[in-house]
Amino acid sequence: MPQPEAGMSKNLFYIGIILAASGLLSPPLALAAGLAYGLFVVHAYHVEAKRLSKFLLQASVVCLGFGMNLAEVVRVGKSGFLYTAIGITFAMALGTLLARALGVERVQGFLISAGTAICGGSAIAALAPVAAASEEQVAVSMGTVFVLNSVALFLFPAVGALLHLSQTQFGLWAALAIHDTSSVVGATEKYGALALAIGTTVKLARALWIVPVSVATAAVTKTRGGIKLPWFILLFCLAAVMKSYVPQLGFAYPRIDHLGELGLAVTLFLIGTGITRGTIKEVGARPMLQGVMLWAVVGSVSLFCILKGWIHL
Repeated sequence: MPQPEAGMSKNLFYIGIILAASGLLSPPLALAAGLAYGLFVVHAYHVEAKRLSKFLLQASVVCLGFGMNLAEVVRVGKSGFLYTAIGITFAMALGTLLARALGVERVQGFLISAGTAICGGSAIAALAPVAAASEEQVAVSMGTVFVLNSVALFLFPAVGALLHLSQTQFGLWAALAIHDTSSVVGATEKYGALALAIGTTVKLARALWIVPVSVATAAVTKTRGGIKLPWFILLFCLAAVMKSYVPQLGFAYPRIDHLGELGLAVTLFLIGTGITRGTIKEVGARPMLQGVMLWAVVGSVSLFCILKGWIHL
C-alpha cells in the first residue's frame, strides 16, 4: 500500500511545479496549492524542496532586477535603508520584550524577532550559527515566520485594496512589514509594477541588515560561526545596471523578468509544501504568540505611519 501513496505524492508535487512554472498559477495560488499539499499529503521531496526554494528565490529576485530601473532602485534604496534601520531597531527591541513577557527562551525569542525585523527565514538561517541556536530552535523560528509569511501574502493585498493604498504606499508597507522576500514580491507583483519595484528594492535594503546584525551578534555571543552574506542582492543591482545601461540586450530583459515571476511562483509553491501540520504543532503556543503579536504591531505601526505620511518615498 505505501507504494501507491508515495507515487500519488510525487505526482501531485510534479503537477504543482508544472502549473506554477507555466504561469497558470499566480504566486498567491501557487502558495495556496503548496499549503494544501503540505497539510494533506506526505511530502515526497521535503529536503530537496527546501534547498531548491532557497536557490530559486535568489535566482528569481536577480531575474526581476532586469525589470527595474537603476535610478529608481537607487532612489528607493536610499530612503528605504533609513526606514528599515529604524524599523529593525524597533522590532528587535519589542521582540525581546515580548519574548521575556511570554517566557519564550532567549535564543528562540531572538531568532523570531530577527526573522520579523529583517527578512524572515534568511535572517534566521544567517543568525542561527552566530547565536549558537539548536536545530529545534531554528525549526520553531522558521515555522513561526513561514506560517505568518503565508498569511501575509493573502492578507496584505486585501487590506491594501480596502484602504485604497497607492502602489507606492503598498510597496513600502509590504517591504517593511512582510517577513520574507518571496511574499513581498508575491504580494506586490499583483498590486502593480511600481509596487513591485518599490517593495523589492526596499525589502532588499532591509535584507542587507543581516550583515551588521550578524556581526553584532557574533561579538556579543563571542561565537565564530560563519556569517552568510546576501550576495544575490548585489546581483540584483547589477541586473538593474545592465537594464539601464546596456540597451543592446533590451529584447532579452522582459523575458528574463518574466522568468523571475514564474520562478517566484514555483518558489512559493515549494515554501508552501514545507508547512505541514507537524510544523504548526512543533512551533508551540508561546513562540507563535510572540511572532503574531510582534508582526501585528510592526504591520500596524508601519501602516499607520505610511497613511499619516510620516514614512514616504
